[in-house]
Amino acid sequence: MADEIRLESPLTREGNESLKSGDVVLLSGVVYTARDAAHARMKEAIENGDDLPFDPEGQIIYFTGPAPARPGQALGPAGPTTASRMDPYSPLLIERGLKGMVGKGLRSQEVRDSMQEHGCVYFGAVEGTAALLADRVKEAEVVAYADLGAEAIRRLVVEDFPVMVVNDLYGGDLYLEGRERWRRRTRTGGS
Repeated sequence: MADEIRLESPLTREGNESLKSGDVVLLSGVVYTARDAAHARMKEAIENGDDLPFDPEGQIIYFTGPAPARPGQALGPAGPTTASRMDPYSPLLIERGLKGMVGKGLRSQEVRDSMQEHGCVYFGAVEGTAALLADRVKEAEVVAYADLGAEAIRRLVVEDFPVMVVNDLYGGDLYLEGRERWRRRTRTGGS
């Protein structure tokens, strides 16, 4: 397995240029949470010329709707949400400086093109590890859209939050590459 890469937010295009699909990354610093409803509101704000709840420049959005925090924890279990549900909104934020997204599943070609053009990477979080991921959250506060409950935008401070690079700046796509490796392996009968 590859060595872990430690990244501190905010991210930069230059820092993202060193990442390749398949890299294991430990994120530390600020990460924002937002799901479908929050993304729809941010799109509306952009279309109306209103300020966004946070400046996306250099930031990371984690697609999750965390459960309520247990006593002594900053956040409840927070597993990744299917990222493709945010595809209609992601380019708007990427164009405004967003440099990282965390979720699960494939992204559209439009999103991947926008990421390459503007220096953003897409990280995958492992499904089924919601409690483990929540343990990496040191602080959590709602910063916008509190009426959305679990889908409110939260500002998290994370430490060694484990993710893997799915889409890099060079067109790398871990999902597609993994499928191709599996096809080659099953055709040759190799291990």
